Amino acid sequence: MFLLFIGHMAAAQDLRLWYRQPAKIWTEALPIGNGNLGAMIYGGMANERLQLNESTFWTGQPRSYQREDAWQYLDTIRQLLFDGRQAEAETLAQAHFMGKKFPDEKAYDPLKAAWFHKVRSDTSLMSADDSHWPTMKIPTPDGWEAAGLDGVDGAVWFRTTFDVPAGWKGKDVVLDLGRIRDADFTYVNGVLVGHDEGTSKKRVYTISASMLKPYHNEIAIHVLNYNDKGGLTGRKGESNLFLRQDGQSIALPHDWKYAIQDGNPPPMPQYEAAYQPFGDLYLNFPVYQPGDYKRELDLRTAIAKTSYSDNGVHYTREYFASAPNRAIVIHLTADRPGKISFQLAMKTSEHVMSNHRIDEHTFALMETAHNGVLHGVAFVHVETRGGHNEGNMVSGADEATITLVGATSFVNYHDVSGDPERICRARINALRGLSWESLKTAHLQEYRPLFNTFSLRLGKSDTTLPTDERILHYTPGSDPGFIALYVQYARYLLLSSSRPGASYPANLQGIWNDQLDPPWGSKFTTNINLEMNYWPAEPLHLGECSAPLFRLLQNLSQAGKATAKDYYRAPGWVLHHNTDLWCGTAPINASNHGIWPTGGAWLCHQIWEHYLFTKDEKFLQQYYPIMRSCATFFLSFLIKDPKTGWLISTPSASPEHGGLVAGPTMDHQIIRDLFKNCIAAEAILRHYPEFMNELRDKLSRIAPDRIGRYGQLQEWLEDKDDTTDTHRHISHLWGVYPGTDITWSDSAMMRAARQSLVYRGDEGTGWSLAWKVNCWARFRDGDHALRLVDKLLSSAVGATGEHGGVYPNLFDSHPPFQIDGNFGGAAGIAEMLLQSQDSIVDLLPALPAVLARGAVNGICARGGFELDMQWESGRLENVVVLSRAGGPCVLRYRGHVVRLSTTAGKKYRLTGELKVLN
Repeated sequence: MFLLFIGHMAAAQDLRLWYRQPAKIWTEALPIGNGNLGAMIYGGMANERLQLNESTFWTGQPRSYQREDAWQYLDTIRQLLFDGRQAEAETLAQAHFMGKKFPDEKAYDPLKAAWFHKVRSDTSLMSADDSHWPTMKIPTPDGWEAAGLDGVDGAVWFRTTFDVPAGWKGKDVVLDLGRIRDADFTYVNGVLVGHDEGTSKKRVYTISASMLKPYHNEIAIHVLNYNDKGGLTGRKGESNLFLRQDGQSIALPHDWKYAIQDGNPPPMPQYEAAYQPFGDLYLNFPVYQPGDYKRELDLRTAIAKTSYSDNGVHYTREYFASAPNRAIVIHLTADRPGKISFQLAMKTSEHVMSNHRIDEHTFALMETAHNGVLHGVAFVHVETRGGHNEGNMVSGADEATITLVGATSFVNYHDVSGDPERICRARINALRGLSWESLKTAHLQEYRPLFNTFSLRLGKSDTTLPTDERILHYTPGSDPGFIALYVQYARYLLLSSSRPGASYPANLQGIWNDQLDPPWGSKFTTNINLEMNYWPAEPLHLGECSAPLFRLLQNLSQAGKATAKDYYRAPGWVLHHNTDLWCGTAPINASNHGIWPTGGAWLCHQIWEHYLFTKDEKFLQQYYPIMRSCATFFLSFLIKDPKTGWLISTPSASPEHGGLVAGPTMDHQIIRDLFKNCIAAEAILRHYPEFMNELRDKLSRIAPDRIGRYGQLQEWLEDKDDTTDTHRHISHLWGVYPGTDITWSDSAMMRAARQSLVYRGDEGTGWSLAWKVNCWARFRDGDHALRLVDKLLSSAVGATGEHGGVYPNLFDSHPPFQIDGNFGGAAGIAEMLLQSQDSIVDLLPALPAVLARGAVNGICARGGFELDMQWESGRLENVVVLSRAGGPCVLRYRGHVVRLSTTAGKKYRLTGELKVLN
């Protein structure tokens, strides 16, 4: 009865995001996706916009990322670090140990010099009359397109006037250019004030009184090789450009004159590729007196809906991303016949394509990736019942179904010879004549079995409030159901961005991105973010969603062999802190954080986790060679520390913190984990006994975790941690979570790790908060973990700007949007309810007091177990264990321990005191 009751309640649970108004900005729009295609739905009444993405549409092209002679500098860099000469090591590494940029970095300087000479010699704009300077309001980051500056790249002049405070006259002032990035040269009133090709997000320059005097209260800023979407303003449009003097600060006005002098500089070389927006689909409707509006996304069906009334007619649009048909589908209906009329248009980042006809009901959008070789194609097909249908113009129909398919020329990371137009034509042809009902049925039959494997109920849900208002009113006591919605939304996002059968795994933004220059390239960052995307996959019953990640790992294990050879003269494969569509594995960005060789080893942890949760030996047989090859690299890479005699990892870094070093704690935890998992895999597969012996030998000599003078877990070999340091990365706690290097079997080390987290504090970006949630759960402090969940669920937009939390559409805020926080937060909530990292399945190990009543179905544990639990008044009432693989199962709850010898496919029912009922 327990299972039937919970199953019935889960089916009836309201798992919807809903709103009373259309989206105005991207982080209010609703996401749909099938792992290959993604769309953000705005839900406008008169003007509907779907912003589109295709998972393989990136900049760049197949190429070598390696510097073939990098290995020649390895020993020198190591010796400099051993000698304590970190700055010299970083300088040498920056010059000779970083990956190659694209396009040809050697050709860039002369091309840029010629272009710069041309634009610098044109000074006519400084004295041009105002008729040459169109007036504009400084746009918000989402308003560049409307302001005519979308994708600006080149030489740009901005000019405005301002009131000079009386005390400033005759004095130097400071100009703060805020978040302008990638500005090679900056002129103020015709005088060069800055030359910087770095990626710092702050530009601060001293402006002498003589530079301002001839212009009185006018300032003209000339930026060369400028490429930044939204760098001049904050999210709400406030200026980020300031003048400062003697502690006073004034924001430069919003009303600017602007002129684009030359929008075609040579493309600036980049280390890696960037994920790109594909285009937009627009639907324009005749709307007269709209009302009764509602916009929603049902997580149980993965169907979004927009509905409203107009002149007594009720209109409904439904949207979903079909995995079986590899299409985005939109269905438009009204409660009176003959009322469906609209005009369809498609837009790329360059131009509108509303008249590229394939046939009478089908149109095409064709796009080339910005600064890249990939070609993308999307076909849109319109079927109607009744009325007049010209494909891009429908009038008087009873209903309409729009199907969109897309593809690129990407075949694999070294082949771009695909024919996306042929692919799209074949997919559209396969959809012709299919009814809305049949498309929807196929979608639900594929989606529901994946989503419905898990349910969570945590008490009452305040579903009377729209989601944007619910965020503002949320407390765990008044609306615990919101936590359950947040968990299920993360599962929905993972299914939408990393579906079984999808081309590529979820990137920094899942599958959704609207910017040509997205934050951090929207790449695959492997020093926490890509891995965090998959933390909830196994415990929340979505292990199938990891398949695209494992396919990427197969490619990286091949591409990384060249990096291992060219940088370390080592066998096996290696990956540093970032990769992209083209499987770059070399160090990138800056030597103080980009030289971090354990990205591949961390990803190998995901392989072993999938095996532990499934006990699938066929899977292990397939992917163990990747683990073995990675371990082979580290057998060669580890080097004896001259001071301690331990084997250490160098050169490396504790990710993005403390610079280039010898022997960061995190590296050693990850490498130990890799070696232990390979030894365990060898014991199962019995392939290479000699290799297992070598691993055991090196494993015993790797530098151990150490407790420092403040009672903290040391982040580095040296005891140099700063107790006031609140850095967002908690890398040395990897051994607590997601690893098992530190468990309660060593309570002293566990307490030291906890002390480190106390020193780090409770603030952080979205993903950082999520990591801390998981660690506090492993420390068995559910109340502390929930305090951080509350921060994750707070509104990301406040009076002082953006911070960690959620946007109105529940996207996680770094800020800006990064999807890893959604996934990591959901995993942390799962860790409060169940843990299985130490050969024991712990039930409710970190249950917060405020979540005293609840039930979970389908939560998974290592060993191949699936559990259903119910609890009341903070105490476990009953539990059911389904053994999917058979074998021993040890359950623990509040001092009660039971050992089961299970049979595959059988369920075991127990009381809250773990007494077996069958």
